[in-house]
Amino acid sequence: MTHFRQGTRAVIFDLDGVIVDSEPLHQEAFRLLLGELGIEESAIGDWNRFVGTADRPVLLQLIEGRSVVQSVDALLERKGALFLELLRQREPIFPEIPALVEDLARRYVMAVASGSLRTAIAGVLGMRGLRKHFQHAISVQDVARGKPAPDLFLRAAELLGVTPADCVVIEDSAPGVAAARAAGMRVIAITNTTEAGRLAGADAVVARFEEVRALLLE
Repeated sequence: MTHFRQGTRAVIFDLDGVIVDSEPLHQEAFRLLLGELGIEESAIGDWNRFVGTADRPVLLQLIEGRSVVQSVDALLERKGALFLELLRQREPIFPEIPALVEDLARRYVMAVASGSLRTAIAGVLGMRGLRKHFQHAISVQDVARGKPAPDLFLRAAELLGVTPADCVVIEDSAPGVAAARAAGMRVIAITNTTEAGRLAGADAVVARFEEVRALLLE
């Protein structure tokens, strides 16, 4: 697996499910939002179908066919506020992440490329001194298309001043893996939120952050 170190100049992290154990918080924020709208919680159904999907398409599916007075943008802002409050309460950064990010930053330029809103990204990177290790943080609000389109990762490479072939992406979802591959980047998928079989398109599938460290540093 030495090919992950050879020729790599940049590491691009997904946020949700990679840096922070936030999928349960996104689900809870949408549950609270639906409650405020008087929509039954069962509308969420199987949350796994939304893992790796940006907030807007999730919201549009949840309110489809329902009479909702507020604009989509207003609802997304409210969901974002609910998420940030949960994030502040729980600070669910994966324990291994601060040391891993610090060590990787000594060797590579780094970015976060996430389907989350800018406020959510800022909230996460504001914890545990993480922000200083990333040259750029790209939100779905900064590109035309979210994952599985490659836009987020291509924008990250552009801002970092590297080619897609120079980049290794760390992802946890099938749409994220597809986006990284579409961008022409190598991808390490970690099974924090998605079973290994659904991540088979990645160059490597790992279960622990120690394996990420081994592939990129050791």
